[in-house]
Amino acid sequence: MSVPDYMQCAEDHQTLLVVVQPVGIVSEENFFSIYKRISSVSQISVRDSQRVLYIRYRHHYPPENNEWGDFQTHRKVVGLITITDCFSAKDWPQTFEKFHVQKEIYGSTLYDSRLFVFGLQGEIAEQPRTDVAFYPSYEDCGAVEKRIEDFIESLFIVLESKRLDRATDKSGDKIPLLCVPFEKKDFVGLDTDSRHYKKRCQGRMRKHVGDLCLQAGMLQDSLVHYHMSVELLRSVNDFLWLGAALEGLCSASVIYHYPGGTGGKAGARRFQGSSLPAEAANRHRPGAQEVLIDPGALTTNGINPDTSTEIGRAKNCLSPEDIIDKYKEAISCYSKYKNAGVIELEACVKAVRVLAIQKRSMEASEFLQNAVYINLRQLSEEEKIQRYSILSELYELIGFHRKSAFFKRVAAMQCVAPSISEPGWRACYKLLLETLPGYSLSLDPQDFSKGTHRGWAAVQMRLLHELVYASRRMGNPALSVRHLSFLLQTMLDFLSDQEKKDVTQSLENYTSKCPGTMELITLPDGLMLPPVPFTKLPIVRRVKLLNLPASLRPQKMKSLLGQSVSTKSPFIYSPIVAHSRGGEERNRKTDFQWVQGDVCEVQLMVYNPMPFELRVENMGLLTSGVEFESLPAALSLPAESGLYPVTLVGVPQTTGTMTVNGYHTTVFGVFSDCLLDSLPGMKTSGSTVEVIPALPRLQISTSLPRSAHSLQPSSGDEISTNVSVQLYNGETQHLVVKLENIGMEPLEKLEVTSKILTTKEKLYGDFLSWKLEETLAQFPLQPGKVATFTVSIKVKLDFSCQENLLQDLSDEAYLGDTVGSVPDNHNGISVSGFPLCSPFRQVVRPRVESKPVNPAEGSRPGDPGHVKTLEAILNFKYSGGPGHVEGYYRNLSLGLHVEVEPSVFFTRVSTLPATSTRQCHLLLDVFNSMEHELSVSARSNEELILHAGECQRMAIQVDKFNFESFPESPGEKGQFANSKQLEEERQEARGLEINSKLDIHWTIPSLKRTGEASVEGLLNQLVLEHLQLAPLLWDVLVDGQPCDREAAACRVGDPVRLEVRLTNRSPRSVGPFALSVVPFQDQQNGVHNYDLRHAVSFVGSSTFYLDKVQPLGQSACLGALLFLYTGDFFLHIRFHEDGSSKELPASWFCLPSVHVRALEAQA
Repeated sequence: MSVPDYMQCAEDHQTLLVVVQPVGIVSEENFFSIYKRISSVSQISVRDSQRVLYIRYRHHYPPENNEWGDFQTHRKVVGLITITDCFSAKDWPQTFEKFHVQKEIYGSTLYDSRLFVFGLQGEIAEQPRTDVAFYPSYEDCGAVEKRIEDFIESLFIVLESKRLDRATDKSGDKIPLLCVPFEKKDFVGLDTDSRHYKKRCQGRMRKHVGDLCLQAGMLQDSLVHYHMSVELLRSVNDFLWLGAALEGLCSASVIYHYPGGTGGKAGARRFQGSSLPAEAANRHRPGAQEVLIDPGALTTNGINPDTSTEIGRAKNCLSPEDIIDKYKEAISCYSKYKNAGVIELEACVKAVRVLAIQKRSMEASEFLQNAVYINLRQLSEEEKIQRYSILSELYELIGFHRKSAFFKRVAAMQCVAPSISEPGWRACYKLLLETLPGYSLSLDPQDFSKGTHRGWAAVQMRLLHELVYASRRMGNPALSVRHLSFLLQTMLDFLSDQEKKDVTQSLENYTSKCPGTMELITLPDGLMLPPVPFTKLPIVRRVKLLNLPASLRPQKMKSLLGQSVSTKSPFIYSPIVAHSRGGEERNRKTDFQWVQGDVCEVQLMVYNPMPFELRVENMGLLTSGVEFESLPAALSLPAESGLYPVTLVGVPQTTGTMTVNGYHTTVFGVFSDCLLDSLPGMKTSGSTVEVIPALPRLQISTSLPRSAHSLQPSSGDEISTNVSVQLYNGETQHLVVKLENIGMEPLEKLEVTSKILTTKEKLYGDFLSWKLEETLAQFPLQPGKVATFTVSIKVKLDFSCQENLLQDLSDEAYLGDTVGSVPDNHNGISVSGFPLCSPFRQVVRPRVESKPVNPAEGSRPGDPGHVKTLEAILNFKYSGGPGHVEGYYRNLSLGLHVEVEPSVFFTRVSTLPATSTRQCHLLLDVFNSMEHELSVSARSNEELILHAGECQRMAIQVDKFNFESFPESPGEKGQFANSKQLEEERQEARGLEINSKLDIHWTIPSLKRTGEASVEGLLNQLVLEHLQLAPLLWDVLVDGQPCDREAAACRVGDPVRLEVRLTNRSPRSVGPFALSVVPFQDQQNGVHNYDLRHAVSFVGSSTFYLDKVQPLGQSACLGALLFLYTGDFFLHIRFHEDGSSKELPASWFCLPSVHVRALEAQA
């Protein structure tokens, strides 16, 4: 016997072998359609009996195996069914002759045979025959199954007769010696009359009868015969047949214990009308003993009317443990014979199947290991493949998956052995795929992204290389690319540097002909290979959605209901939020928005794990939720680069909630879609962002140069553009701003605000001012259009200098007694406010003791050369298009850096009274700190020329101010206002009013630059009091005319009417008052002559009386004088010091001096 049947199992011992073969030319499809129907009749119940007959069909069976039919009757071909096509009567004789030739091959063992003829009709087909069945066609053959059942019943009749014939004890007849083919030559010349020979014959016949009983459905009888055979054969050391008897005993016991079978065939065997005992449910129990029963207890038909004996018969069955022991003994007996290798191999396979059901894997592996080393004849390549495949399946059956994969791989390699002229690469590839689970390999890369690596990486890489090679030899380059990509992705950590280079080079060679894609590859057998994204080339560790630039970030307009109402949890701490899963973290929304139509950025932190430069092409974003145009990028990462930032960009085309799901790359010719959820160890601050409707984009340009100074506002706002300008203190510069709409939406709304950054310098007036009316008239501003508007930059810092450069020129030194006289043309101050005359118009050097120790730090007092800096931000709040409808806007900031150089300083401020009580002189010491000549002018004054570094004094006659008429500042109305702050606000308001009346300007002719000089911040409280109108206003009228501006003229001898008026501007009532009028003459030499009794006479009393005056009321007193001589007379009005006048300040009693010029009387 040379051809093993690896599908053998223990229950095959009870089957009858029927061969089904075609005769002549029969199509394979037709043959197997009939074969399938024939093989469906695999068991039938015997009539008038409880026995079941089992049939095993084969469409190919080696005739040499049939010679072992006496050794084990299930190997004997007892039935032959032939199938043929015959369409004409003249072909029938030849067809029938072929049928007889076919029968002769198995003729010595056949019980019966049948010929199924398809296509023949007519007289021949109508003749009744038992061995031939005629059918019109393969489709019209409904009685095939019935014919098979009849055929099996005929086989049973023959089988039963043979069993009865062999089982009947014929003591007078000589028992023949049953032999296997290789024994016949060994028994030539033996003594057939010896006791040893007879026992051998009896033992072998008993074993043969046991096989027949088992096939005939008489399980209990077969057990008895096997037991008797074992005892007889053991006594004569007939080891080959002893092994067969032991195997038969094991098979019968297995059939008894495992009615479902051990071969793993679909559907368990059903024992219809079986004679099995009722305790069959408890068969799988250890400890059953071998109890031999008298052979006389055997019946002729297997039916014993005394059912009590059935319980005893069951004890002949081996226990599950004894079955394995007897298998081992049987295999040991077979191993003594070289020619019994096939029998030994099949016995090992049967034992393994039984042990697999018993879940005794280690013992089963011992049987398999023995089967591996059984030396058979020289096997063909196909037989080797079959042997290794069956070994693999058996190892898989007992749970030895890696061992199973090993033999499966050996079978795969055998398919493409060098000795095969046409290697079967497809079969090799299919077998290699089946080995993957055994080596803990799957073709899904997702299985390798979780947890630690499973399996032996070196073996897995070898197997993957073999898959790549096999798929290439199959002519499927896409399959090669997929497997090589899988190898590179999953085994990257285990590849050496040289292996990485080799694999990537091979991959590039493959992809040059067939690029790698992300499509599923479906194999012919239905297996689907998932795509392999290169998530490790490069490795991405962090994904961060970037906010738009500060100038493009959308902001939501605050609603009237308020936007601060939070929809988050009301609890301070929530463990659900604090311990959210990674997936929820990735899906969390960002705290900013993207804008439709604007370029958006996502930053990836990547690194290259390869030992060479990695070129990544076509890298872009994978998104969902909105239509998104990804702008691919290409990058080159140096070898083992470490973390490297990469920015991917794209443009959302629609609005809504957008999720960044991952990115796509092309590396080594393989296109990959890498999803964030499949990236291990990846961190993200959120991958979902809201895309709002489109907004316009504003670009600004100015008439000023860009600044090298970058403003850093404390609020964190980003400045898009910085410009700078250099101005002199008090100068005004016009900044022209061009607004260009560079977006795709119209610009509909624009608001401009300014913010001055924190500065130590005190700033007066409006630093930045503008008018938007003309600009807004051009709106809506269409895309590509430009609008302009002008911003006025006015710098007014403190013009004061702490050092008095003209301290040696005291006011009293040159004004002298001018309070009571009117200087006309003399060297001194001009009461009309003109500049000072020589010798005071001069360059005055600073005092020596005021110079600092280090001249480099500046030699001028108060450091007048120090350049000061002002910084401000212009905010442009604009909107338009669909985004404006949804309530969004954008902010664009322009940073303004202004360097303020000093122009003029006021080193000293003082006041002098004027001839009128409602006016005074403001004296200013003006210092030119620039290197250029300049001129200073005030309202209604001539220009004062100042050379570089020169200081001069200028006097300005001003009307006194009624400060109480100023409106209250808003702070004064608050109930919590600070009194000090209120006072400062009042003083600022007064200074602003005074400065607006003075209107002091400076001009640099050489530079054609002009500016304003402000006295705000210079005026102390004393100066302000001098500039303020007194609460009591006194007016003196001579002949009804005010006399505070020029001399009043009168005639000698004519009475002069004198009137004193009082206006009470205070909030209280004042008076009564008594005033005395004292005339005097000024001798112009510092001497006043008060003795004028002969020159001036009063008409009435020289004392005037004023009654009590209510608030905002007026009072007047009248008198008259008579001048007797010509000349210039002055009237000095004094108050009597009584109680009412002492309660009020002296500054309230400021009366103008009265100048009267007496002329000659007219003739």
